[in-house]
Amino acid sequence: MQKKFLINLALLLFLNFLVKPFWIFGIDRTVQNTVGLADYGFYLNLFNFAFLFNILLDFGITNFNNRNIAQHVHLLNKHFSSLVILKFLLTFVYVAVTFTVALILGYKGEQLVMLGWVGFNQFLLSFILYFRSNVSGLLMFKTDSFLSVLDRVLMIIICAVLLWGNVTGEAFKIEWFVYAQTAAYLATLIIAMGIVMRKAKFIKLRWNGPFFLVILKKSFPFAILVLLMAVYNRVDSVFIERLTEGEEGERQVGIYAHAFRLLDALNQFAWLFAVLLLPIYSRMIKMKQDIGKMVRLPFALLITSAIIVAVSSFFYSTEIMEWLYPKKDFETQAAYALQLDQSARVYSILMFGFLGSATMYVFSTLLTANGSLKQLNLIALAGIAVNFGLNSLLVPHMQATGAAYASLATQLFTAGAYLLMAQYFFRFKADIRFISSILIFALLVIGFNLVSKEFSFHWLISFCIMLAASFIAAFGLKLINIMEMVRLVKERAAEE
Repeated sequence: MQKKFLINLALLLFLNFLVKPFWIFGIDRTVQNTVGLADYGFYLNLFNFAFLFNILLDFGITNFNNRNIAQHVHLLNKHFSSLVILKFLLTFVYVAVTFTVALILGYKGEQLVMLGWVGFNQFLLSFILYFRSNVSGLLMFKTDSFLSVLDRVLMIIICAVLLWGNVTGEAFKIEWFVYAQTAAYLATLIIAMGIVMRKAKFIKLRWNGPFFLVILKKSFPFAILVLLMAVYNRVDSVFIERLTEGEEGERQVGIYAHAFRLLDALNQFAWLFAVLLLPIYSRMIKMKQDIGKMVRLPFALLITSAIIVAVSSFFYSTEIMEWLYPKKDFETQAAYALQLDQSARVYSILMFGFLGSATMYVFSTLLTANGSLKQLNLIALAGIAVNFGLNSLLVPHMQATGAAYASLATQLFTAGAYLLMAQYFFRFKADIRFISSILIFALLVIGFNLVSKEFSFHWLISFCIMLAASFIAAFGLKLINIMEMVRLVKERAAEE
């Protein structure tokens, strides 16, 4: 399983590193800079609001299905036709709840129109993820890897034409960004659906009321978990907009979006580990195989990257924000400097949350594969309590900065709880050498950043020198063991 994981992780990361950096820095950043803070904040707030109710579209079916198909491949044909109908039924629930809450909160006019499009995109994405859960549950990781980037490739093409093709004669609008998502998701959905229908030997949809109830009952714990995690991961911008008066609320959401973009992108890469690990862990647990090495390997890769990201983001926060968001639409240098200072401060705080995310994606996935949903939900519920409490206290006084502190505290708290719960269930042996290597590595990375900041080079050159030194240290401490990875891949190739 380690060999399968490494080979398919390499393909998955290669494709995503090929596509998503251009999406993040070339398209998404350009869109935000083009439409401005207020318009992008308007979109982001509605996106996060719609995302809060996303679980009603899926009700945990995707995670349940991924684990279930990985352990019982023969159930794909039996379950597929009925689950598609069930997801359509859940769509009506999602629409009703989302718009009812929106109306209660006072959303109106353009907000409701935009919410409709964003909600429709969530519907398309939910079906894409469901079809992909079947693909990965069958351990068809190569196919799933290509599906994972297809929507972004299509969105890059569409947005590039709209941004730089001079085909409209108008300035780019945030609505076009949403429409591009719709087109890309729809095309990806059709392709993913075709793949799964062929594997499932699909003939026709089947209405099966008793089966719906059984699946909803089994997937309910998964649904609650995804809902609770979505709340404490995405609610911060809603707190900022609701607890900050007037247009300043949307501006502060925009500042938070500036800082959150890179964290969100890194979380998407870390999520790729979870996509691969869930079916692998599920299969290994069912077969009663030793899972210790299969936990340490991805955790070492993720925590090493997270330490580099968190520490370097603290030391280079201003330079990174200035590079991402050059002076634009500011009447004075003083206004730009204030904006830059706020974004950099929020960014430096938020990025330490990646330490928690990296830990969470390994150990919560392991607990999900183990079926420890009750414990996972209790931890997530505690995370919401921490997040809501801190946001309520900090946002009215510190705005986006307060939300960043709330997010950081929540991520570290829940990650620690997931790790301890995994240790309780699996009784991993404490590896003092491994733990010591991580601590030494963290100190070295801090040192590399302190030294690199003293260089007289351009900051980007100093940053790259620091990165190179950090990765050399990771190899030296064997946190990233290239020789072991190569050996596993060679053994895999020999077997095939």
